[in-house]
Amino acid sequence: MSAPPIAVGVVLAAGIGSRVGADGNKAYLQLAGRSMVAWSVAAVAASPEIARTILVFRRGEHDQVEQLMADELPDTTVEFVEGGNSRHGSEHNVLTYLAPDIEAGTVDVVLIHDAARPLAGPALMTAAVEAARTQGGAIPVLPSGDVLRMSAGALTAIDQSLVRVQTPQAFRAAPLWQAYRDAAAAGFEGTDTSSCVERFTDIEVHAIAGSASNFKVTFAHDVQVAERLLSQR
Repeated sequence: MSAPPIAVGVVLAAGIGSRVGADGNKAYLQLAGRSMVAWSVAAVAASPEIARTILVFRRGEHDQVEQLMADELPDTTVEFVEGGNSRHGSEHNVLTYLAPDIEAGTVDVVLIHDAARPLAGPALMTAAVEAARTQGGAIPVLPSGDVLRMSAGALTAIDQSLVRVQTPQAFRAAPLWQAYRDAAAAGFEGTDTSSCVERFTDIEVHAIAGSASNFKVTFAHDVQVAERLLSQR
């Protein structure tokens, strides 16, 4: 009897830290005794639904990030894939790396998470994978709050429900990989994983509950808040 297909969790850490004030890759910022990327990798790897964890690193930083994982997460098995020139390019690279397993049917779900969201926990990873298996795709969302439209100096309320999208985002692997191949052929680059999926597939992307604490560390103030919250764990 063949083994059931598995979910793969991916952490993207190929960006830079210009707005947060980091000298280089902000993923390596230390927060409560551990790098930001290590917090994110640990959360992905701790989900019982995820069998493999992949870290996408910035070009030229393989040795640095491999040593960082060995020092901070010595008991966690992590695979490494070089990122691209953009978020979309990094996602395409990791899907290309996984393509043989996706096409063989041994990987059925791919979850993608930002290293810059270190407060997401294993429960959110698990919820995303489970929803992707049943619905096709899953993204965590939060209500956007009061949003107004300004036109010619006048403010009017927007009469619709808007949400803020977070990561992790999880999708069935085969259509996800096909979407990125179609995007490459069309010269399309999405702002996040779901934008590519929505354009090139008919997958039903299911909204799951996000968390206010699962914010993206973008500015210097975010570093202070994230460190305080992580210190309380």
